[in-house]
This record gives sequence, structure tokens and C-alpha cells, in this order.
Amino acid sequence: MTKTRTLALTPGDPAGIGPDLVVMLANSRTADRIVVIADHSVLTERAKLLGRDVSFNDYLPEECNPGIEIIHVDCQYPVTAGEGDHRHSNYLINTLNRAVDGCLSGEFDALVTGPVNKEKMMQGGFDFSGHTEYLAKKSGAKLPVMLLMNQSLKVALVTTHVPLSEVPGYISRERIVATVRVLHKDLTERFGLDSPHIGVCGLNPHAGEGGELGREEITDIIPAIDSLREEGINASGPFPADTIFTQHQLSKFDVVLAMYHDQGLPVIKHSAFGEIVNVTLGLPIIRTSVDHGTAYDIAGRGGADAGSLRAALTLASQLSVRSQT
Repeated sequence: MTKTRTLALTPGDPAGIGPDLVVMLANSRTADRIVVIADHSVLTERAKLLGRDVSFNDYLPEECNPGIEIIHVDCQYPVTAGEGDHRHSNYLINTLNRAVDGCLSGEFDALVTGPVNKEKMMQGGFDFSGHTEYLAKKSGAKLPVMLLMNQSLKVALVTTHVPLSEVPGYISRERIVATVRVLHKDLTERFGLDSPHIGVCGLNPHAGEGGELGREEITDIIPAIDSLREEGINASGPFPADTIFTQHQLSKFDVVLAMYHDQGLPVIKHSAFGEIVNVTLGLPIIRTSVDHGTAYDIAGRGGADAGSLRAALTLASQLSVRSQT
């Protein structure tokens, strides 16, 4: 008999569309056990705004039945849909910590996160540049790797939430090698890919044009790829970003490794926004997330699309099954 997977779900910013998405899923049939970690009143109030009749069963650890349950975490400050408030930051951290602790202990099989507003989090006093970095610190992971994917494309990043002016300082042979090792390991073990082919982007236009447009390819990226190939990892490049993302080139690779956030993410988001899942590799837990932000402008108004959250839940379940086989 297939074991029911228990997925922890943190809706994210209570003023954003995260609660909308949970409400939209509340009456859906699921083969998994989805445990929402949130303030119960935030969800019931959002359901009223959306005109939906939903209810949530309290989480009972000893039970393990498919469906949606809730672990109540108190949000001490009022919530107005569409109006972000830095005072909610502590609540958000509390929901995340409960979820991560449960994943680390084996209580939950995976974590799925909704969108947060990084600016509000930092205004609230937390050093929070993103879920990826926070979860790595919380779980003790040395190098988290961000991977965004849909049915046809996977894009991973060497750097994540780093100002563009600082990116070159992060592009070292050591960091690229470490990133690709994590990428290769998780694609092999968690995704079941046999010798995944990794296409590596250059940093500079035209991949540096032989050093005329930047030397990072010569000093760091090419040596990193050579080292990885000596280890038996199937990495190729560096390729100019404007050519590796053509359909002809993409057909050659299982994943593209971009050097920085806005080199890789616009391509995949343009191709399938709303269907993409963000996966954090290199963690001792499974974590997936939606591909969008808090969308304050439509929160509580009924215009949210739950496609990315559904995809994130599905992938989290699939990865958790594979990790235990």
C-alpha cells in the first residue's frame, strides 16, 4: 500500500494571495495529507472575502489520512488583504520554523511555501533575503541551489538574491563546482535522472568573447567545468545566455545553469508563468514553492491562479516518494 505523504504548507504573507490559494484548494480532493501552518482566522476571513464556504480540520499527529488540515499559529496583528505589513514578519518566521522543524524530525515529508515579501520581512527586523537562504541557515545546509522548473525546462542558479553589481564577486571556480555537485546529486537522487547533462551559461555577453568582454569565463567558469568533467559530471559550456536558451540548444540539456537570478529566471517565467515550481536543492529536506510573489493587488479579490501551488504540491509529493525508495 502506498504511504500517504504528509506535506507542510506555509501560505506566506497573510496579506498576499497565499491565503487565497489555500482557500481555493480547501475543498479539493487530494491523495496527500496537506498540513497548512497558518492562523486559522486569516484563512476563514479570506474565505468570506472570496465567497467560499470552506472548513479546515485541526491537525492530529496520530492520524494520517488524505485531506487538508491546519496547525494554528497566531498572527498577532490585524490582516487586511492587499496591504502588506512588516509586523507580520514574526508570524511568518514562526510558521516557517514550525514547518522546517517538522520536516527535519520526519513529522512531515516535504515543505511547500507560499509567497512572502522580502522587503516587509527585512523591515520587520529579519535578515531575510529569501526562503532559499533562510531555509539553508535553519536546516544547516552549506550551499542551497535554486532550481525553477516546469514540464519542459529546468533552470538552476549559481547566485540567488544578490545585487547585480556584486554578482561577479561570487563567480568563482569553487562556487561553480560546489553548485554543480549539488545540482548533479539531487537531479540524480531525487529526480532520478541518469547522468544529467548540465549546460552552463557564461557570465558576460557572448560568454566573454575570448576575454574581450570579461575574463570570468577564462579564469573561473571554464576551469570549473573542466574539473567537473574530470569527476564524471556531464557539464558543458560556457554558452552565451542568449543562445543556450534557444529551442535547439535547450534540447541538448536536462538543466541550464545560469550565473545569476535575472539571467535565467525571465526565460522560464516567460515560457510558462503560473506553471513553474521553485525547488531548493542541497537541503536535508524537500522544499518546493510557487513561482510568483504576494500579488497584493489581487489578494482577496478572486483573481488568483492556484496552478503553481498545485504543481508545487504535486512535485513535493513525487520527490518525497522517490527520496524514500
